Formats: sequence, structure tokens, C-alpha cells
Amino acid sequence: MAHAGTHDAVLVALSVLIAAAASYTALDLATRMRAASAWSSRAWLVTAAIAMGGGIWSMHFVAMLAFSLPGLEIGFDLRLTLLSLALPIVVTGLGFFVVNRPGAGTASLCLSGLVMGLGIAGMHYTGMAAMRMPADLRYDHLWVAVSILIAIGAAVAALWLAFHQTGVRFRLLAAVIMGLAVSGMHYAAMQGAVFSSGAPVDHARGVTSVNQTHLALWVTGTTFLILVLALAAAMFDRHLSQASEREAAALRASEERFRLLLQGVTDYAIFMLDSEGRIANWNAGAERIKGYTAAEIVGSHLSRFYTQEDLQAGVPATALGTAAREGRFEAEGWRVRKDGSQFWANVVIDAIRNEQGELVGYAKVTRDITERKQAQEALDQAREALAQSQKMEAIGQLTGGAAHDFNNLLMAVLGSLELLRKRLPDDPKLVRLLDNAVQGAQRGAALTQRMLAFARRQELKPEVVDLQDLVRGITDLLQRSIGPQVHIETRFPLGLPRAMVDAHQCELALLNLTVNARDAMPEGGTITIAGREAGNEDEANLPEGRYVCLSVTDTGTGMDVDTLARAQEPFFTTKGVGKGTGLGLSMVQGLAAQSRGRLLLRSRLGEGTTAEMWLPVAEASVGHEEAPSLVNKSRATMRPLSVLVVDDDPLVLENTAAMLEDLGHRVIEARSGEEALSILRRTQRLDLIITDQAMPGMTGLQLAAQIAVERSGLPVILASGFAETSEEPQLSLLRLSKPFDQNTLALAVAEAVDVAEDADKAVVIPPGLGTA
Repeated sequence: MAHAGTHDAVLVALSVLIAAAASYTALDLATRMRAASAWSSRAWLVTAAIAMGGGIWSMHFVAMLAFSLPGLEIGFDLRLTLLSLALPIVVTGLGFFVVNRPGAGTASLCLSGLVMGLGIAGMHYTGMAAMRMPADLRYDHLWVAVSILIAIGAAVAALWLAFHQTGVRFRLLAAVIMGLAVSGMHYAAMQGAVFSSGAPVDHARGVTSVNQTHLALWVTGTTFLILVLALAAAMFDRHLSQASEREAAALRASEERFRLLLQGVTDYAIFMLDSEGRIANWNAGAERIKGYTAAEIVGSHLSRFYTQEDLQAGVPATALGTAAREGRFEAEGWRVRKDGSQFWANVVIDAIRNEQGELVGYAKVTRDITERKQAQEALDQAREALAQSQKMEAIGQLTGGAAHDFNNLLMAVLGSLELLRKRLPDDPKLVRLLDNAVQGAQRGAALTQRMLAFARRQELKPEVVDLQDLVRGITDLLQRSIGPQVHIETRFPLGLPRAMVDAHQCELALLNLTVNARDAMPEGGTITIAGREAGNEDEANLPEGRYVCLSVTDTGTGMDVDTLARAQEPFFTTKGVGKGTGLGLSMVQGLAAQSRGRLLLRSRLGEGTTAEMWLPVAEASVGHEEAPSLVNKSRATMRPLSVLVVDDDPLVLENTAAMLEDLGHRVIEARSGEEALSILRRTQRLDLIITDQAMPGMTGLQLAAQIAVERSGLPVILASGFAETSEEPQLSLLRLSKPFDQNTLALAVAEAVDVAEDADKAVVIPPGLGTA
């Protein structure tokens, strides 16, 4: 006899709710499975499988509890019940695993859905087989097929939804639909179940049975506990995941900003080193400064940038050791680029330690400060040059003042000795002693002239000079000055143009260059003195115009680049202490510059040195004027003159007056310019005035200018110990350089009288003219 079962509406609704809750929980856990990785992804897969499979099983048994047969008591076999629980969990987990694999497509989805649907259907019919009741059970095959199809469709949908990004609302809707589908599968299968009474309950078929009421309570409570715990775990994990994602996003943004910052810095090379000193990263500034790309340099050791000298000295290891020990290392030094060039770098290395204080690496910042170093060196050189210039100016002022006083002393000595010679008896011994004294005074005068030339306080007297004749005339003196170990050769082409230069100063310059060449050849050698006119290859180094070169070449040791660069600096010398003042080349350079020319040095270490003194060519219109010949003047033919001598130094004044009186002239003495003007205004008969230049109150030039106003045509001779007479450049005066002897004085007086009628003509008496 067939029985029609009834369903409790509340339990039916509860079963549908359990199916929907299980579906939602499984879908939510699937999102955690996608977001996780490695072992955590597998843990969420197992959790989702338990939630889905266990939920379906719970729905099934709650629905079974909702079913009842009037007059029949229903029980359940425990082993089959547990088997029906394990079956949906296993097939659900298998389906999730297959579909979650990388590269899984539609075929995998359908196959997994088929297996999972059959497993769910198998769970239902296994649970039905676990029923113990006094009735027989058979199935309508059509409803069995419908239930299986519903199970397969629900499984495919569940798998598809589990691995697609869905929102909360969509998951809720999908969970309701899936709950109805799973419940529909159960109730479709129950619709095809036919129960027949009359058969007693076979208690032998079940090892153990469970009371229906207890089973309902246990299943419902357990199901909701599992689902709530799973949802709580998912929500907590989602919260942690979202927080982690925010932190990760913030970290990535910070790292990106830091990377952009480092890459945007091009003035500094900023990179990290590991604990061994190997390069871990590389910024754009490092690539610009050092020349390496990141691919070329990352993994290399820090020592790659150091010079060989620093590597041999162990500088890289010292830098890392200092940074590790003290936390920071900073230094400046030469570093090497990829192309082999060097740059001056400021380097800072900071040690990086973890929370435990262990050294994990270094941060290194390098800056190219070559330009700053060069600017500092240029500033130091400028300061040194300024100091040297100030020293030169001080020496020049000292030399000028000393030369004036020294020349006055030499004037008194030379004049007195000369007058004394005339009054002593003709004793050879006394004459020899007087000659020695005169020669000593003349050497002092020559030394004073050289000091004035060095200080550039000696007035140059440029004239047309044949360089070949000048060299020929001084060759014997040069050979005696340098000794027999050095041979002098001269090379001058025919037709070499004449130069415009002070002949006396040019001889001194040539002597200086020759002595320098001799000192560069301690074992002897050859000095070549040559002349040539400037060619096309020389014009780039010279001012505009025509130039002729007087060069001195030796076969000595030569100079390196650094020495050559400093050779013309004042006081710079490569000679030992007491063997050189460092002024020789400075004197030659000063002469060339004052002559509108230039001094050039060419040298290579071990190949000798060539000093080229370039001088302007004398213009064709400038005739080769010979100095006025004063030698033919005879003191015997000169008429006695009335001479006013002006000098603030009593010794010089008395000595000059004595020499003039010895020449037969009448002398009037004055000790200042004001006294001389007073005498001039009181005396009508004056033929000549000889005045000192450097006097307090009124200089010699100022006196001469006033004389020209008050008594035009009266000849004036200006005597000076140095040639700083630029305050009245328009005056045409005969000039007499101190110290002078009686013969030079006589020639000057004679010339002054001869040219008294031509006020525009200026004659300069050469230093030492007429001295023996």
C-alpha cells in the first residue's frame, strides 16, 4: 500500500534558507580563495568546500526532517548519513580545485560541474538510503533524471559564480537562486519517491540509528554554526586583506614616489649597496655622473669607481669599514667614470641596519664637485697671484726708494773717487786701489739698474735694433758667463727685420735666458740663439702686427706640464736654495710685455726648453737713428758756464758742484726747488740748471716746468736715480741717470748747451755713459 508523505512548511522554508546561506557563504569564501595565494588559498578552498557541501547536506536532512509519513516512525543509519555528508564536501572541493587552476576554461568548468552535480545527487540518494522505516522505497525515473539535471546545473552555476568577480548584491541574488535550485533538486527527487507500507523495519541493516528530533537539532545547529564561523572568518580576512591592500598600495605609492624622486635627481648619484659593498640599484644621477647604465653596473662592487692609487691604498674597504663602525663616512677624492676620465667627488656613505641592529647594507650619495674644486683652485691661484702682485708692488716701491738713495750714495762715491784720482800722485798702487773702488761702485750701479728693471721702474728706451748684431756683440760675454762646458750656436737668416726694443734691457734679458739654459744642462750641452720672423703658425699667439723672434734653445732636462705652467710666475724657481731668485723669466716677460711683445716657453721633459721673446718689427719709416755722439766734445773748447745745481742730498750736491768746478764752471747750489726759484729770480746770469728729480716739496719736473714759464730757453738737465718721471710727459728735457761720472756730466753739459735753442728735442743719456 503506497503512502503519500507530508512536509512541514517551516522546515521546508528552513531548508531553503540553509541552502541559500550555504551558497552565499561558499561564494564569499571563493572570493577569499582568489585573493589569497599558496597555502592560504588552499585553506580557503577547503573552507568553501565544507561550507557548500556541508550546507547542501544540511539542507537535505532538514528537508528530510520536514518530510513525514503518517503512522510511520523514521530513523537514519549513521554510517550512510556520514557518507552522505562527506560526499558533497569532497566533490565540491574537487570542483573548486579544478576550476581554480591557472588556464582552466569552459571545458573544465562543465566537467567539474558534472562531477559536482552527480556527487550532490549521490548525496541525496545516499541520505535516502540511510532512512530506516517500516516501508519500502522506490523512485520514479523521470523525477530522478530531473533532480540530477537540477543538481548539475546548480553545480555549474556555483562554480562559475565562485570564480568571477561579483558584488555583495549579486552574491545575495545568486545565493537565493542557488538555494532554491538546490532545494528544488531535493524536492524534485522527493516527488519521485514512492513509499509502500507493510514491511517491518529492518533494524539489522543499520548498525546504529539516530532519533529524528535529535538529528534535526544537531544538523541545524551545526550548520548555522559552521556558516556563521565561515562568514566571520571571511569578513575578518577581508578586513585584514583590505587593510593589507591599503598598506601595500600606500607602500607601492611611497616606493613609486621615492623611485621617481631618485630618478628625478640628476645632480647626485644615489644608490644602495649590500653589506659586501655591491651595488643594488642605480638612479639617473648616477648614470649621468658615472656613465654606467643600471644594467651595466648593478651587482658590481663599489671599488669599480676608485683610482688605482686608492685601490692600492685600500680606500674602498676603509670607507665601508668606517661607515659600518661609525654609521657614516664622508670624504672627497678622485673617482673614475666609465670612459676612464676622472672627476672630483664628494662621497657620503651611511650604514643601514635592521630592527635588530644588524648591518644590511649602505646608502651612498656621490656628487660631482669638479667645477667647484676648479673654481676654488682658480680662486686660490688668483689670491696667490694677487699676493705676489702686492709683493711685487711692495718690492718695486722699496726698490725704487732704495735705488734713489743708493744711487745718491754711489754718486758721492764715484765723483769723489774721480776727483781724488786727479789730486793723488802718480803712484801705481794708489791708482790700482782707486780703480778697484770705482769698479765696485760701478757694479753697485749696475745692480741698481737690474733691480729697477725687475720692478719695472726703469724707463725703457726703445730703438731700432739689429738682433744679429746685438747677439754678436754680447756673445763673448755670454760665453764667459756660462763657462766652457756649454757651447753657443747662433742662427740668423739673411734679411731678418730689425726689432723695436730697448737694446740694453734686451741684452740683460738674453743674458738671463742664457744663464737659465746653462743651469738646465748640468753636464754641459749646446745653447742655440736664433732669430726668425713670425709665420702663419705663430700669428694665433701674437697680437696684431709684424713680429720677430729671438729664441734661446737648450738641450737640457726640459720641464713637465706643471712646471711649464708656473715657470713665468714671480719667485717660482726649480733651482736649489740660494741658486735662483725666480725673477729671471719675470724680468724677460716684463720686457717683452712693455715692448708690446710676448714671451713664450716651449718645453717637454727630457727634450730641452725653448724660450721665445717676440718683439715688434721696427716700421720702415723709422730710421736707424744713432745716438748723438758726445765723444767728440772737448772740455777744453767749452766756455765756462754759470750752473745752478739743485739737490736735496748734501753729498750729491757737493759732489756734483765739485765736478763742475773742476771742469771750470761757476756753480751755485740750491737744496730745494723753492730755493732754486728764488735764486733764479735774483740772478740774471745763468746758463744751465741741473736738478734732481725726487725732492720734497717740489720735484725736478715741477721745477723745470716753472723755469720754462719764468725763463723760457734756459736749458735744464734732469738727474734721477730712477725713471718715475711721468707726471709731466710733455716736457722735453735732457736726462742724466744717477750715478754719473765727471766725463758723463761734461758730455751732458755740452749737449745741453748745444741744443738749448731746440726745446722740442729730448736726448736721453744712457746709464753709465763714459764710465770706465
